[in-house]
Amino acid sequence: KEGNIDTKESYIFTQKKKSKSKDASEEELIDTESINWREQITEKLHNLDPYAFERLAQRLLRECGFSDVVVTTRSGDGGIDGTGKLRIQGIFSFNVAFQCKRYKGQVGASAIRDFRGSLGTNIEKGVLITTSAFTKAAKDEASSEGKRLIDLMDGEELINKLAEYGIGLKEIK
Repeated sequence: KEGNIDTKESYIFTQKKKSKSKDASEEELIDTESINWREQITEKLHNLDPYAFERLAQRLLRECGFSDVVVTTRSGDGGIDGTGKLRIQGIFSFNVAFQCKRYKGQVGASAIRDFRGSLGTNIEKGVLITTSAFTKAAKDEASSEGKRLIDLMDGEELINKLAEYGIGLKEIK
């Protein structure tokens, strides 16, 4: 199906192998038969350094059509992990801020409120990206009328996008 990743297809997670040899670009393939490929990716995402996860989100947003995507400095980011611009049909553009949450539990409404509160007046949209899921209260808060809307990307959608754009993944058949 267009836009959906078939969960029966197999993917392998690839990472650069740290080696002192001349061929530092050799990729290490992780055994996909031992556990579900989505579980492997989720585990890898949970174990990423927080800054590396923000850089992954930056790359993903660039692949999705954002421009000028910048990750904020590690400390004192005020709850915003990065910013970018989204241009639609060459006419409309939006300043977007994003926040990344590597959670194993669900992201609650308070995280949405905190993120919304950190958005400056020059930011039209916010995107919260997580490795987990959002509670119903968080989804309701993100789409509350009369408040700045926050777009949500949960772990499933994140993995689908990584697979769609081939970021760190290769499809095997």
